[in-house]
This record gives sequence, C-alpha cells and structure tokens, in this order.
Amino acid sequence: MIFRQLFDSVSGTYSYLLASRAGGEALILDPVLEKADRYCKLLQELDLRLVKAVDTHLHADHVTGLGELRDRTQCITIMGEQSKADVVSMRVSDGDKVTIEGLCLEALYTPGHTDDSYSYLMGDRVFTGDTLLIRGTGRTDFQNGSARAQYDSIFNRLLKLPEETMVFPAHDYKGDTVSTIGEEKRYNPRLQVKSIDDYVELMNNLNLPNPKLMDVVVPANMHVGLHQDELAKEGLSLSARDAIASLGRPDILLVDLRESGERAKHGTLAGALHAPYPGICATLQPGGMLREVAAATGRRVVFFCAFGERSAMAVAAAKKAGLANTAHIDGGIDAWKKAGGPVVMG
Repeated sequence: MIFRQLFDSVSGTYSYLLASRAGGEALILDPVLEKADRYCKLLQELDLRLVKAVDTHLHADHVTGLGELRDRTQCITIMGEQSKADVVSMRVSDGDKVTIEGLCLEALYTPGHTDDSYSYLMGDRVFTGDTLLIRGTGRTDFQNGSARAQYDSIFNRLLKLPEETMVFPAHDYKGDTVSTIGEEKRYNPRLQVKSIDDYVELMNNLNLPNPKLMDVVVPANMHVGLHQDELAKEGLSLSARDAIASLGRPDILLVDLRESGERAKHGTLAGALHAPYPGICATLQPGGMLREVAAATGRRVVFFCAFGERSAMAVAAAKKAGLANTAHIDGGIDAWKKAGGPVVMG
C-alpha cells in the first residue's frame, strides 16, 4: 500500500494520501488548499490518479483543498451527510464504505468537535479527524460542537476499536505523527475522566481563542460546489422538473454515475444505464460503450448523480471527447426526489 502523511505547518493539518499500488487510484483525506501543487506533484511522481478527496468535517482553521483538487483532477469530493458545505459529489453516513481500487474505508459518524465530524476506519488504522487527537481531543465550542456528543463518539465508538489500531488525526501541534487506541486510553489526559459530566465540564472550561481565520475559512469551506448554472446557460442542463417530464422518452438515455452502494441505498431512475463516474472518460472515447450507444441510437445522453456534481463534470468530459449531445440533471437525484420524481429501489 502507498501511504503518505503530509503536513501543513501553518494550520498544523495532517493530510493523508492512500493508494493500493503504483499506477492505481488514490484517495486523499483532509487536503489543504495551499498544498494543492504539492499533492499534484506527488501524485505525478507516484504515478497515481486521484479519484476521491474526503474532508472529515467542515474545517475552521484552513481552506479545504476539495474544490481545487476536483477542478484539477475531476475527482469525487466526499463529506458526511450532515455537512453544511453547499454541494459535494458524495455524502456518506455512518457505516458507509468509501472505496477505491484495492482499499476500503468505513465511515464512522463521530460528532462532537463539529456536528458533521466523521472518522474513517481502514484495517489497522483509523483517521480520526479532529475528534480524537494525539494526547488531546478536538474543541467542542463552535460549529454545533458538543462535549457530550464527543464523549460518546470517543468512549463508545473509537475507544472500542482494538487497542493496537493506529490513530492518525487531522491535526497535531506538538510534532507527534501517530498514536494507538491503547496509548490514548492510557495517556491522553482528557480521557482520564470518571464520567461524561466530568468530560463536559473539562471541555467547557478550556477557554480557547477562536481560530485566527475562522470567519473567513468557514464560509469559504461551505462553498466548494461546482457552479452548475454555467451548464444551464449553455443548454446542457435539465431541471429536475424537466427531467421528470422527459422520463421514458425514447430519444433520451439516462445514465446513472453513482456507485452501486449509493444506488442500493437511495434508489435510481427507471431505465437508467449504470456507468460509475470514475470510468466515464474511457466510456466516452471512440469505441467506448456510451459513445457507441449514443451514436447507434441517436439518443441524447443525460447524466445524473447524487447532487449534480459528477454529472456536471461528465458533461464537460463528454464535450472534451467530442460528444456534444449530452446534458445532466441539475441537482441530481436529490433535486429529483425533492421535485416528487419516482425512484426505483432495489
């Protein structure tokens, strides 16, 4: 496995680059905007293709690299379903799996630092975001934080993992890089409390100053979504209502870009072809399945995904590949459902 722990000294942020092999798919956790050049250079050096970028929560101390990496690499952006960020490609809930070729991370909902905080478990290691730090825990006094919820996340979720599980946090300010669940149980001073009330009292009396750039960073991190209105201006977008009205039309080919787990959980649209987003470029090239089907039938390819992010990128990829007769459903299946569109389960 390829594993790189990357550090931003300005914000004290750790980002993690994961891949199962050289030449394969890669995932990055908690990227920092100012380090995007560094990440892209490393991806090139290691011959990796970034397919997913994940934020463990809405950060208050640095601007996320999610939007920049999406624009540079066309990767899928991922956050928890509780996130206030405007649009990300995929939203996960507790127990969902985030997969790339050869690797699988399990999403653990661990609120407390913020109400959208997630940890990600992968085999012998857990990426704890700002929930559990090395010899510390994330503050709980803003962004709908809750010391009570954090106690539950730590004591009833994370500390129940095997003691040898390695802990990789999203921040450290003392130079530590990794710990274990067992170490934190024994030596983390904030975890030596006798009750949840003791923990709440401890966290409520930290009296920490707000992060210096919080008023700038949080609004910036809430607006990482792709500007889908540009496609609408070009006539390459269908509103959810227009898409519902066109359901079943013989001149339209609906293409679902989501992963199998998303389809099973949230349903799909009747008659839709399944072509997961990571392989979209190949299927749009001459000889590719979608291109051949479009050419043979003369049907307009209409992409959709969860929120319209991946489908907007698919329309751009189709244009680049010379396939002009495409569009996407603005807002994805989320907008479709809100407009009362029928969904097929199973």
